[in-house]
Amino acid sequence: MDKKSTAYLSKIAAILQDIKENRPLVHNITNNVTINDCANALLAIGASPVMADELSEVEEMVSQSSALVLNLGTPYPATIAAMIRAGEKANVLGIPVVLDPVGIGALSIRLGTFHRLLERVKISVIKGNMSEIKTAAGYDAKSKGVDSCEDMTGGLKIARELASKQDCIVAVTGARDIVADSDRALLIKNGHQMLSEVTGTGCMVGSLIGACCGVSKNTFLAAVAGILLMDIAGEKAYRLLQENDGIGTFKTRLFDSLYNLTADNLQKEAVLDVE
Repeated sequence: MDKKSTAYLSKIAAILQDIKENRPLVHNITNNVTINDCANALLAIGASPVMADELSEVEEMVSQSSALVLNLGTPYPATIAAMIRAGEKANVLGIPVVLDPVGIGALSIRLGTFHRLLERVKISVIKGNMSEIKTAAGYDAKSKGVDSCEDMTGGLKIARELASKQDCIVAVTGARDIVADSDRALLIKNGHQMLSEVTGTGCMVGSLIGACCGVSKNTFLAAVAGILLMDIAGEKAYRLLQENDGIGTFKTRLFDSLYNLTADNLQKEAVLDVE
């Protein structure tokens, strides 16, 4: 890890400490499949989750929140309307908005919703797998349902293009994670394969990024911190497994590891490269 990467670590570690001390309220309009996982992940790191998607209350709810997370995993007409209304209110109030474009490469309604959101809402962070980010940037991409069928080839270039076009931070999750804006990028080399074998880890990362954005004005490092929380917890969860333990135990250990993560863990265990 180079000197520039090391220089970021104390700031990234401080973000987790700020979450534990300030308990930011993170408003999630998210995937019905993973809503409980996202809430528990936020609780585990010390944040306060709220999962409000009723159109008549989202403006009031986001007004009390530190960040808004929008996830396209299970889009319904009423939910889409709530996302737009909450996002517009967040923009008025200067509250950061994280967008997870789940499955936009596979289903046209999701891609259309993604573009509607970009037209109506200023997004702070777009977080997705390689297929989703390629599609978001206007490239053809292969996907299998909500799963990526793309490797990370060209990921840095594509992430920078999308970040520049949308004036936001772009986070690409995969075997090696990328966080980029138009001028800088970090590669994250933490994580474990088992994170891809249980439902919800990607959605949880979006919520964790939301919590980090809720306490930090440095959106770039907040996105890095949110990914690192999951990646390092995944490594710790794997090390805690015993013989014959599988993905069920791994997921339980993952929540335990998120709960027990400290700022010192992040600073000592993060493996970053500056690009």
